[in-house]
Amino acid sequence: LLGILKVIRMTDSDLNMLALGMDLTTLGLNLNSPECLYATFASPWSDTPARKDPEFYLPPCYYMNPPQLKTAHLQKFSLETLFYIFFNMPGDTLQAYAAAELYNRGWKYHRDLKAWFVLQEEEGQPRWVCFDPNT
Repeated sequence: LLGILKVIRMTDSDLNMLALGMDLTTLGLNLNSPECLYATFASPWSDTPARKDPEFYLPPCYYMNPPQLKTAHLQKFSLETLFYIFFNMPGDTLQAYAAAELYNRGWKYHRDLKAWFVLQEEEGQPRWVCFDPNT
């Protein structure tokens, strides 16, 4: 209670500012304005209002459109990249292209198990190898 007594008596201005705060209208904010306050309020340490648009220069390379990915490029992708495209781009046309390329490489998709399988031979014995995205 002794600590709050100093705040009540208002003897220390710094303690008062910390405990009770400050009148925001002294910072140039119009609290009755229908506009958003954050658009004009830059900082309590700034004397000027915030600018609407920040000043920056965007290099021309950011305005360029990336080259279109052709289906022939998928033949050069690794299996991991094709599986990434298939599982992380659902509903995209690239998912269908990745599935077609995986099928061309001998992989088969099981709809119920939601996994890809390929038949490989080891030591003369055929066996099914599964790609499970969860492991």
